[in-house]
Amino acid sequence: MRMRSRGSRALAAGLAAALGVGLMSGCAAQGKSSPDNRITVWSLENLTPRMEATKKIVTAFEKETGVQVKLVGVDEGQLPQLIMSAAAAGTLPDVIGGVPLAPAWQMYTNGLLDIAATNKVVDHLGAGTFNSNALALTSDGATHLGVPSDAWMQVLVYRKDLFAKAGLAAPDSYAAMLQAAKTLNSGGNSGISLATDPSDVFTQQSFEDLALANGCQLVGSDGKVGLDSPQCRQTFTTYGQLAADYGAAGTQSVDSTRATYFAGRSSMILWSTFLLDELAGLRNDALPSCAQCAKDPHYLSDNSGIVTALKAPGAAKPAQFGEISSWVVTRTAETAASEKFIEYMMSTGYEGWFGMAAEGKIPVRNGTAEDPGKYRKAWRASDIGVDTKKPLQSVYSAGLLDELASGVSNMQRWGITQGQGALVGATLGELPIPKAVGAMTAGQTSPGQAAKEAHDEVTALQKSLQ
Repeated sequence: MRMRSRGSRALAAGLAAALGVGLMSGCAAQGKSSPDNRITVWSLENLTPRMEATKKIVTAFEKETGVQVKLVGVDEGQLPQLIMSAAAAGTLPDVIGGVPLAPAWQMYTNGLLDIAATNKVVDHLGAGTFNSNALALTSDGATHLGVPSDAWMQVLVYRKDLFAKAGLAAPDSYAAMLQAAKTLNSGGNSGISLATDPSDVFTQQSFEDLALANGCQLVGSDGKVGLDSPQCRQTFTTYGQLAADYGAAGTQSVDSTRATYFAGRSSMILWSTFLLDELAGLRNDALPSCAQCAKDPHYLSDNSGIVTALKAPGAAKPAQFGEISSWVVTRTAETAASEKFIEYMMSTGYEGWFGMAAEGKIPVRNGTAEDPGKYRKAWRASDIGVDTKKPLQSVYSAGLLDELASGVSNMQRWGITQGQGALVGATLGELPIPKAVGAMTAGQTSPGQAAKEAHDEVTALQKSLQ
């Protein structure tokens, strides 16, 4: 989720289509760049303010090391075509930053990455200085696909003032969510803002969040698709009730869900942590517009509670969905300079990197051997906001920041730990789950039919990758 939902929507869709095995095999056969102390770095943090922040870090790196860096901002939707064209021309970048889990796994599966380089960087920085779960999600056994840099999480934001008035418990479970959505779905206000757009990865991210909470997995430990399991069928049923029965009418997207909650016309919203600066009225292009917000821009943030992990009957403990971004080195990179650059970005330049959007770039390197909590502390003090800036810790409670930081340790993702990263990427390209959700919430299919259709489509995708 990088701009609005800041998710890898177009990125994942394009990668699934563009990164074919033949292309990547050809790329892997290309030789390494001749060492000349010059590297090209693509960054998916291509918004102008973030590019300016990155340029400052790069300039300092160049002065300190003598390595020359060509920094290129890359739009997520254009990355697949750019990779395909660069591979064909033999002009792949040396380093790519801000790469989400599924694309990183796809590049790895197709032989695009120099994993020896990233393993060397992690070892030199110290694996013990990283969040262990972040390393696990970005590794194939002992092999580090990339160097994990930061994370965002999916969170459930709710109107704690309305909940208190109605005597409702915090919506941290299926039962509590359903009860609250039903109770507060009245007077022209919807009970929840939940994505239903069949063409948007944001819908899959939202569904996966609820699915993980219920023990619904994309694939089981046997490697077989599991979307037709009892847990997944229950997730489809619950998602359908929330979105169709207690959500706003019509197709709900990343933008419409936020707009509805910001207008004070829904009591809950499932979104990413990138919502936090906007919720606090710190972005002029996405200001809360509720009736009380005109006089008090902080009304919504002051009256909103946040649930970081959800619990459902099908799982033994609460689950947390999120995304981890990494630095990767390509197979044709100038290795030494690339390693030196990433080490700098994860040490001297690290606070500037995650500080450019701290609400959605939770550091997954906790600190250094000498100061184990260095980057966690710096993150809390980082400014958030665009047009107005305030320290993260001055806007949100220490308790919530503790939950967000610790949430990285509890984060789960479909298919990654089961070695099915390529399949995950394919689902984000073809979107069988959002399509099933869209049909279900539009009343075209039942939850059971939606589960079976999604199961069959993903099974077909899995077979096509074999």
